[in-house]
Amino acid sequence: MSTSKLLRGTFILTAGVMISRILGLIYVIPFYHLVGERGGALYGYGYVPYQIFLSLATGGLPLAVSKFVSKYNALEEYRLGYELFRSGLRFMMLTGILSCAILYMIAPWLAPFVIDERANVNSIDDVVTVIRAVSFALLVVPVMSLIRGFFQGHESMGPTALSQVVEQIVRIVFLLAGCYVVMRVLNGSVVTAVSVATFAAFVGAVGGLIVLLWYWWKRKPYLDKLLARDRGEVTLSVKEMYKELLLYAAPFVFVGLSMSLYQLVDQFTFNHAMASIGLGKISEHAYSVFNMWVQKLVMIPVTLATSFSLTLIPTITKAYVERDQKSLRKYLNQTFQVIMFLTLPAVVGMAVLAEPVYAAFYSHDPLGEQVLRWYAPTAILFALFSVTAAMLQGINQQRFSVVSLTMGLFVKLLLNTFLITKFATIGAILATMSGYLVSVIFNLWIIKKYTKYRYQFVIRRTIFIGILTALMSIFVAIVQLLLKSMLHYRGGTVESIVIVAIGAIIGAGVYFFFSDRFGLLASLFGDRFAFLRRRKEKKAVS
Repeated sequence: MSTSKLLRGTFILTAGVMISRILGLIYVIPFYHLVGERGGALYGYGYVPYQIFLSLATGGLPLAVSKFVSKYNALEEYRLGYELFRSGLRFMMLTGILSCAILYMIAPWLAPFVIDERANVNSIDDVVTVIRAVSFALLVVPVMSLIRGFFQGHESMGPTALSQVVEQIVRIVFLLAGCYVVMRVLNGSVVTAVSVATFAAFVGAVGGLIVLLWYWWKRKPYLDKLLARDRGEVTLSVKEMYKELLLYAAPFVFVGLSMSLYQLVDQFTFNHAMASIGLGKISEHAYSVFNMWVQKLVMIPVTLATSFSLTLIPTITKAYVERDQKSLRKYLNQTFQVIMFLTLPAVVGMAVLAEPVYAAFYSHDPLGEQVLRWYAPTAILFALFSVTAAMLQGINQQRFSVVSLTMGLFVKLLLNTFLITKFATIGAILATMSGYLVSVIFNLWIIKKYTKYRYQFVIRRTIFIGILTALMSIFVAIVQLLLKSMLHYRGGTVESIVIVAIGAIIGAGVYFFFSDRFGLLASLFGDRFAFLRRRKEKKAVS
């Protein structure tokens, strides 16, 4: 695969993922105003089990098929990859049907673990209805994921990117239109509206599948030509292929489930713990704020940082395999620095502007402000866990990422109820932070053990980034106070948007100015920001 084609494919795939995630963030604003906190909690009750069952249904097979197809295409053994794909399709259809049926049937068993009917607004029947509505997506999504993996194995990223965007657009349009019709036209219940919203996952998946089938029809003649050129020198049994596939994919399925597993712990413990301390009446409101609305905001800097940093993982893998210790140390330094450089100021800025940020996206809510301010720092741990897990993959120690996640989940499970009874909603955040912190520390230790990497330089650079971030936060806090005074701030949406926009622009300007001034931008990104220095030089000459 040529470098230009690799870069083009990576760009297309990254663009598709970013567009999908941006759309996935934007839709929550009108969705919030349609269904409110009660609807947000219900949506989370349905979606968390669905995501877990989806990961179990696919079993990491799409990614593994992509790698297998790519490998055997390079050997001109095209038929092997095609036979594996056909077998995989049958397997995905079977696991999709089974997972859909199981989730549908066990919904009445799951719901009582979530709801405390003595205090909560939503009932067990409401939760059952929503879980069953989203379960139908499992009939389509596994098959769609495998077809995407097959195209990626053929170095064709366009089908995956376009199908992701179409899937998201169709899902969001159906979700918002359906909720609007139910709530505003038919004057229906929140439960019906949220059931429509979760069923939108099935409708969106059908849209994405149609795009992939169109690509398949279009590319079929080309695929037939490849089969005609098959060398036929390698033979593998289906059992041998699947054994290798599942062994390879299993660790990454588990790591990919990390966020959903943490949310599942909250789903099964949060309402009951809040009810035990007399806060059952507000527990679902708090749950929706914590596990739905705020979580969407916190993932913004995580997505940005990991998108930049994960591009360095292939170079880390190459340096490790070639035993190039100098290059490996350089790439690890750069990856950790980029993570901290992008995540730390975004997190601190979000915490400083917590009140207007939450009001700008949703509505003015003291609890939303408090939860966002406490939850924002967790983004650093989310980003570090994702990147260190990818690093473990790069140095072929991915099994330890499963160990670290298990340790973190155990800490979360051990502390969650206790901390909630002591600190209410904030306790759940502290338990999440504790779990991820344990996982990240373990991953960092394993990386050090197998690469002989030392963290002194990164620690010093992180302290420096922290100083720049503190300087930025002072400017942002002053700007916020001035704007609140000038606008006579009362939590209105327009006022909040103005404060967030101006605060973010000034904060980013201050941060990037000092980063450039002290050479941090050039150190991390090379010549990408050279235009800033050229402008200053021109002004100095003139």
